[in-house]
Amino acid sequence: MARLSDLIESFIKELMEDMDGSIEIQRNELANHFNCVPSQINYVISTRFSTDKGYYVESRRGGGGYISIKRLNIESAGEYLMHIISSIGDKLSQHTCGIYIQNFIDYELVNEKEAELMRAATSDKALAAVSPSIRDKVRMDILKNMLISLEI
Repeated sequence: MARLSDLIESFIKELMEDMDGSIEIQRNELANHFNCVPSQINYVISTRFSTDKGYYVESRRGGGGYISIKRLNIESAGEYLMHIISSIGDKLSQHTCGIYIQNFIDYELVNEKEAELMRAATSDKALAAVSPSIRDKVRMDILKNMLISLEI
């Protein structure tokens, strides 16, 4: 059985597809629809619809709390990759790295096989011999080098 967070995420993504990538929803109405508290909606939006996942979220207070969610448009694959390379920072957890890789699949920058190779190369298992104190730095370097090598 799917978790409530997964159901809310799927519902929002379906709404966005129907509305060409941009929606405005009322937090309380969505909470009533799923029979949950509004903070559950906030949690889903903050963890699954962030900028690094390709979304722009704007929240307005009052009147039940409206939330506007827009899927970011990418002018070109190269532009998106350069944005990611410059915004990753100086370290990257395995979880966050996996989110980036899933976004690359969603934006059709890499195929499933390439994504699996990226996941394998940046996994904690592959980096087990690297000191935990620098593992996230090494992972970031590996992902950035993979992105730079993509011919887009």
